[in-house]
This record gives sequence, C-alpha cells and structure tokens, in this order.
Amino acid sequence: MFKLIAASALALVLAAPCLAQDATAVMTDAQKQAVWDAANKAAIMGPSDVTLGDQAKLQLPSSMEFIPKKESDQLMRMWGNGADPNMFGLVFSKSQDESWTISISHTADGYVKDDDAKTWNADELLQSLKDGTEAQNEERIKLGMPALDITGWVQPPTYSAERHRLAWSLKAVDRGAAADQPSTINYNTYALGRDGYFQVNLMTTDRTIDKDKSAAYQVVDAVDYNTGKKYSDFKPESDHIAEYGLAALVAGVAAKKLGFLALAGVFVLKFIKIIGVAAVVAAGAIKKFFFGRKDGAA
Repeated sequence: MFKLIAASALALVLAAPCLAQDATAVMTDAQKQAVWDAANKAAIMGPSDVTLGDQAKLQLPSSMEFIPKKESDQLMRMWGNGADPNMFGLVFSKSQDESWTISISHTADGYVKDDDAKTWNADELLQSLKDGTEAQNEERIKLGMPALDITGWVQPPTYSAERHRLAWSLKAVDRGAAADQPSTINYNTYALGRDGYFQVNLMTTDRTIDKDKSAAYQVVDAVDYNTGKKYSDFKPESDHIAEYGLAALVAGVAAKKLGFLALAGVFVLKFIKIIGVAAVVAAGAIKKFFFGRKDGAA
C-alpha cells in the first residue's frame, strides 16, 4: 500500500520539476516515514491557542491539529517545495475522512488598503488572471509542464469590511486533461492586520471543495490579532502602507518595491508554487495513511 501511494504522489509531484528543490524521488521510504513521524510527534492538538509570532494567536478548533514550522518545512520539502520563511505551519483535520491541508503564513508588507473592494469587478479580475496565465503557458511548456487553463471562480472575491477578511479561489486545469480528472483547488482566505496579512490557504480537490471550504473559514476566523496589531489599530500618520491594494491579493502577489501589480506572470508563479502539496492531497490518503497512525507502524 505504501509503495502504491508513494508512487502515485511522486508522479504528481514530478509534474512540477521547476519547483522541486528537495525532490521526493531522492528520499527513501524510511526518510519519508521519519518526516511524518516528526510531524506527528510535534503536532499541537486542538482546542489550543497557537502563537503566531508577535502578530496573533490561532484559536485552533478541537477538530484540528497544527504542525509547527520546522516540521511543516520538512513536509513541504518532502512534497517538492521550498521552505516558506513566512509560513508558521500546517493544519490538518483530526478526522481520517478528510484529506485537506491548510497552510498559514504572514506577509508583513504593511497596511493593505481595502478601498478597491468597493469597486472591483470579478469578471474583469478573472479575465486579467486568464490573460496572465496564458502569457505564462509558453514558459510552462518549456519547463515540461502542461499549459494551464483558468476555467472560472470556485469562490468569487468576497470581502468583509467589518471583519477585514477576504476569500477567493480559482479553478485551474491542465489543458487537455480528462473531464473526470480531479483538479487541485487552492482556496485562499486572508485576515488583514495593521502590519500586513495572514494568508490561510486550503489545499484540496474540486471533488471535495464544497464541504472542505468550511475548514478554511474556521481557521481564518480563528486568527485573533494581538492588541495593537489589529486592522483597526492602524495609525496613518506613522504606519507603513503596502504598495498595493486588496485587488493585488486576489491576483496573487504584488510586485514588491516596484509600485505596481504584475498580473502577467506573478499570479501564475504564486499559484503553481504549492502544486506539489496540492498534488499529494489529490493523490489521496497520504495524510490518512501516515499522519493518522499514532503507533508509528510502517
């Protein structure tokens, strides 16, 4: 069973060779098991408060478990991704019937103005993302990756001005993929603060997103900013303001220090960064087979 699961996951991870820094292929089965064992041992079980630097605490629900940064970085490398210096950790469900993964990271680019949320047009944003993706498809093909097609919103951009929470998600498929092939979904939610924002990214598939997305909202709502770090604590006369607005978070990443949003390319690079993780989720049962085995049996 282990070999079959590992083989299917490996095939999916290798679909993104440009992103694999510590390729899964060079790890032995024993090394992979050791990574899961370390994550299992370090797990913080909910209900519990998890410190998120000097910014906030995560009021972890009783149905979930949190993997700290060190062990989460090891998991990310095992999945073929580089470690994210902004990531605090990963969240899993305690239930063996759920296979989603959530990453929590913080970006300290300053106060993100939310004025543009009042006037943005979801259809125009979608077309911009499609254009940017299409512009990058030639490069994807050169890297041995299939062209990517954005087929529509899984969640159109939704912003709560009262709670300063943003949510959006796109459906993207490999061009030419079979209609019944499951697609990986990155369901993005954000909690804005005085110094930047937390991104709570749910990784799952289009087959289970309808029920899994509630986990993303649970986690982003569980991010409780410390006094003085809340969005409402912003002091315009002294605080740093981000060089981009809320629409840039929908597009994916702002071009830092340049003062403009590079829609063509920047979004795609951000989107495919976690394909390795999402692919493992899509392979199914990886987390359930390893992470759920409290006895450490092989």
